[in-house]
Amino acid sequence: MKKLTLAVLFGGKSSEYEVSLTSASAVLSNLSSEKYDIVRIGITKDGAWYRFDGPVSAIADGSWCRDTSRLSRALVDPAPASHAVCFLSPDGKTETCAVDAAFPVLHGAFGEDGTLQGLFAMAGIPTVGCGCLSSALCMDKAMAKAVLRDAGVLQARAVIVRARAYAADPEAVLADASVFGFPVFVKPSRAGSSVGVSKASSFEELRGAIELALREDEKVLVEEAVVGREVEVAVLEEHGKLTVSMPAEIEPGADFYDYDTKYKSDVAKFYIPARLPAEKIDEVREVAAKVFCALDCTGLSRVDFFVRENGDVVLNEVNTLPGFTPISMYPKLMIAAGLTYGELLDRLVTAAL
Repeated sequence: MKKLTLAVLFGGKSSEYEVSLTSASAVLSNLSSEKYDIVRIGITKDGAWYRFDGPVSAIADGSWCRDTSRLSRALVDPAPASHAVCFLSPDGKTETCAVDAAFPVLHGAFGEDGTLQGLFAMAGIPTVGCGCLSSALCMDKAMAKAVLRDAGVLQARAVIVRARAYAADPEAVLADASVFGFPVFVKPSRAGSSVGVSKASSFEELRGAIELALREDEKVLVEEAVVGREVEVAVLEEHGKLTVSMPAEIEPGADFYDYDTKYKSDVAKFYIPARLPAEKIDEVREVAAKVFCALDCTGLSRVDFFVRENGDVVLNEVNTLPGFTPISMYPKLMIAAGLTYGELLDRLVTAAL
């Protein structure tokens, strides 16, 4: 069987650069060298693209971009159906590589928001995961809420805060944003997974939380606090067929399931399946599939919920390029469903073709 040429992208300009390196290291360590010719493309924090020919360990520890002898400048050829990535070596030689598919192991802005997906679409290179529209839509929590509200999905109520309005009259914005009382959660609308998210339990904490979130995005959500079990579902789409995992229940081990708890520390506890009645587990999985389809997702997504004491299933958010680190929930859930890590990667790549 002919090998597929697979471009694996890592790093990126977003604040989730380090998580991407950890995720990509795990992905690269589990892709079969018998099935794929792998082209490693690293993106620096300032947005420069390079092919990296060094060891995976250098990606994991962040040193990959310092060994210039291992780097060649990379450029995607956006000509229609070019399927090509071009490389410029340090000695000035140019090489063109036809790519069968790209796996963007990138989180947050310029990786998960549809921009990169659009670039590869112009070049005719299929990408693992969601396309331009669904990536952009899910990245913008406020816009995703609007679409899902129309689809009848129960969600936390939210107020949208914009940077211009806050700069013009912060006290008026704070008054509007405290309409739900306290505590509330403050989130950048388009900053990826839990970056810049804060819990505010007072008016002054709300002020600080909004200002923190505005450093990540000019549009911010202030959401009512939802009390309930926190559960996550992994969805895998393969040419129209959905595999919806059992939900996992998370005990954060912290005040809430924030960025550090998701990606850096190991204090959270997980229960797979979630400690819910069988009929409620079925409902969560059904709503996850509904959300996935309503947002026009393809390939993969992780869908996060709260389940209230009264049984309400409340959507939290959708992540179209969830973490693939050793403690990340998406691969954990698919492994619990009976796949190996390598099989999961194979199915994601095949689904993209």
